[in-house]
Amino acid sequence: MVFERPNKSVKPQPSKSNNTNLGTQRSNSNNKPSKNNSSKRKSEKLPPVWLKHPLEPNSQPNSDASAGFIEYLRWMRSHDDYEDYPEYNYEDYKDIAKLQILQLAEENADYYQRLSELNKRTKLIAGENNSFEVTCPWRIRVGGHRGPESILLPAFDALGMPCILSSSLRGVARTQAIQQFITEGMTLQQAENEVMKYFGGLDADNGDNMGKVIFLDAYPKPIDKSGGLSVDITNNIWSWENNNLNYKPNPQTFFSLKQSTFVIGIRPTNNCNPQTLEKIKNWLIFGLQSGIGSQVNTGYGKLVLPNKTQYQQFFQVEFTIQGQLIHGKHKFVNLNQPYKKDRQGNLEKDRNNKLKPNTSTDAEVRTIALKSMLRYWFRVFALGVLPIGSTQITEAYLKSFVKRENTRPPSEVKVLEAILFGSITPQVRGWVQFQVTKGELIRPEAKSEKDEPGKQSGILIINYSSEAPQERLNAIKKLFTNLTWMMFHLGGIGQGARRPCYSRQGRYPEAKPPKWRGSLLIPKSSDSFWKLPPTVTEFKRLFRQRLQAFYTALEELTGNTINYQHPRTVDLKEAVDKNCRIIVCTGKEDFNKCYALAVLHSEELKINKLKNDKKNLEYDEILCGKSEKPSVLSYIACLIFN
Repeated sequence: MVFERPNKSVKPQPSKSNNTNLGTQRSNSNNKPSKNNSSKRKSEKLPPVWLKHPLEPNSQPNSDASAGFIEYLRWMRSHDDYEDYPEYNYEDYKDIAKLQILQLAEENADYYQRLSELNKRTKLIAGENNSFEVTCPWRIRVGGHRGPESILLPAFDALGMPCILSSSLRGVARTQAIQQFITEGMTLQQAENEVMKYFGGLDADNGDNMGKVIFLDAYPKPIDKSGGLSVDITNNIWSWENNNLNYKPNPQTFFSLKQSTFVIGIRPTNNCNPQTLEKIKNWLIFGLQSGIGSQVNTGYGKLVLPNKTQYQQFFQVEFTIQGQLIHGKHKFVNLNQPYKKDRQGNLEKDRNNKLKPNTSTDAEVRTIALKSMLRYWFRVFALGVLPIGSTQITEAYLKSFVKRENTRPPSEVKVLEAILFGSITPQVRGWVQFQVTKGELIRPEAKSEKDEPGKQSGILIINYSSEAPQERLNAIKKLFTNLTWMMFHLGGIGQGARRPCYSRQGRYPEAKPPKWRGSLLIPKSSDSFWKLPPTVTEFKRLFRQRLQAFYTALEELTGNTINYQHPRTVDLKEAVDKNCRIIVCTGKEDFNKCYALAVLHSEELKINKLKNDKKNLEYDEILCGKSEKPSVLSYIACLIFN
């Protein structure tokens, strides 16, 4: 399916009586602003958006609520709309417009009648007892492509209804069948020949060219009118550029389906017996439980039978987050006024002279947050004992490990990171899967000084992916078990991960939210593995044991001897190398700040900085970090001991 932008509409010349605070008056036939009133219009101008153009005040989409999302694509704007607005850069505001149109489509959706009819049709076509329901505990994004302005779109049918395409369902069942036959002792080629008897194939023998089962498109049930269609966000903060790490938040909004229930229908052909139908159905069910679609290793795409949720894992821990929380999508407070205004009604601008979007964040327990933090700490510790790696990792090299063609154990950090956690470029799934279940917002973030800190909870589950080699399972388990323990005791998670949770009550009365800053990631387990000793000295000894176990697992995984007692020197801040020190400390709080943070923020550790030709005492950025670009040393300068 290909979406093309409609031809640019002719901009009408509004009359003076039709002028609004979002529009501008035009005084000549060439649509050029009048010089006499240029200063007034400059203060009124806003960057063109896709939903309401300043020159077209009546261009607000008026689509019926039952219209699919693709109906909104006709309102997309182009670079040409910015020709008359030289003070605004298209690239600076296109993401705001994308979020605006996605949020409008989500909030306006009412697909109840259409999805109900599609679910009923699936059951009728499949026949009696040939349909079943599966539920997504969190989010799912199947199929799809890049739409206008590179918006990531999931699979839609011709009318814009979200669905799982039949080809995707067939692929899941077929892949599960191949994996089963390989487990039973067949080679890959033998397994592929065997599945042709069930799913068909051009090279099949004995008349098995046609599959035994017809798969139908699966539609979500209209539980919340939209079937779960929800604005989502991805944000790739860390990236390798040659042999350097680049820190740059890059939030991108897209559509996924949240906590949807799908009606799955399969129909037997004339040459399919009941035993074959049941076998294919079971392959499909097990395949859906492993995950379908994109970002499967990050918690997306799990589909399970109702009331039969089962997760395989080699490690799990229940946790609580306190303070600033994990956030998901941003949301406009007012769709018709996407930019912030000050008390005088003037549009606010940031330090880069860009208009500030008037958005709020939704607190959401997201698997990707914990996976990214584990990935970060893996890289930090591994860089101190292993080489960074080659400048470029080829897709063929990474996939050679997946296909078991490469027998040489990977011993470079960039390669190991991609193999364990997955990679986008080149695209590799990874050996480890992450899942968060029972994610819950217990208490929203504090808005006033009297409010308690925000609180979230969930259960982190870690398991092997289907690509993890059997001979390395024990090393993978040992590595991630100890890495997870260290993550819980090295900092928080989410927006406040760089500092422990503390209150700003009474300290900064004029300060804007958050009233509580920082984050605490707390394990909730009675297992002896998580039990902490009562003294700093004993905790120091325990932390060393966990760190040594991590390095031992890294040694087993790579097959190389690792001298973790004498780490190397790395020309990267993001490394626990020879020059790094981790300090364990404890003491009394100092005016609502925990002891370690109070020490870092103490007058003794402040440094002189010139500001307006005057010396001012300010926090040391190397120790405490800064908002523009957090210093990694601010993560590992102190280990909070509670």
